[in-house]
Amino acid sequence: MTYWEPARTVDRRTRSAILTAVVAVSAVLIGVAALLIEILPGAPEPAAVGIDSDQPTTEARGQPTTTEGHGRQGRHDRRDRRDPTTRLGEADGAVPDGVTVFDDDFPAVANLDPALLGALRKAATGAADDEGEFFVNSGWRSPEYQNQLRREAVSKYGSEEEAARWVATPETSLHVSGDAVDVEPSDATAWLSEHGAEYGLCQIYSNEPWHYELRPEAIDHGCPPMYADPTQDPRMQQ
Repeated sequence: MTYWEPARTVDRRTRSAILTAVVAVSAVLIGVAALLIEILPGAPEPAAVGIDSDQPTTEARGQPTTTEGHGRQGRHDRRDRRDPTTRLGEADGAVPDGVTVFDDDFPAVANLDPALLGALRKAATGAADDEGEFFVNSGWRSPEYQNQLRREAVSKYGSEEEAARWVATPETSLHVSGDAVDVEPSDATAWLSEHGAEYGLCQIYSNEPWHYELRPEAIDHGCPPMYADPTQDPRMQQ
């Protein structure tokens, strides 16, 4: 017994030392590996937390909004641009920024009633003397475009009744027939509010200061009283 016990003690101590060394080296290697993962090019980044994939961007301007008369003051939906593949474009009446009443290259302008467009251009020329400029937010629209706006308005406002205060149906919309235009910016609508009747241009709805239609009799007699909103307009009851 006295001969073997010291040898066994030494053997156990050796194994313990080796095991400790192995553990220490393994820890170092694990640390180095973790560091390399962080600094190597192409290492995956942590997933973002709390980012809304539907968060609106300042996408191509001129996409439809959810109002019948959607001048910039009423652009509830410059932010309402979801999947662009489901939305209609310029051929259906969408208007990018910077389009004036003189831009015939855009159907929203070119397809307006000629008498309305002529009055707008005369008014815009007059406003230019006061350093004003008329931009078209929305003019002519295709029935498909109008129907899309109507669906979006129902979704936004929660009912057909409330949506009707802002967006007409394709069957009743004066935009679809080319008889209405939405003008911006606010300086232009303010100018038209004061001088529009001289050109036969009248604001029709109190809740839409950007929406103008042609009323030739206004040149001599002034614009007729405004409706509170489109639901008060008999033309919308068809």
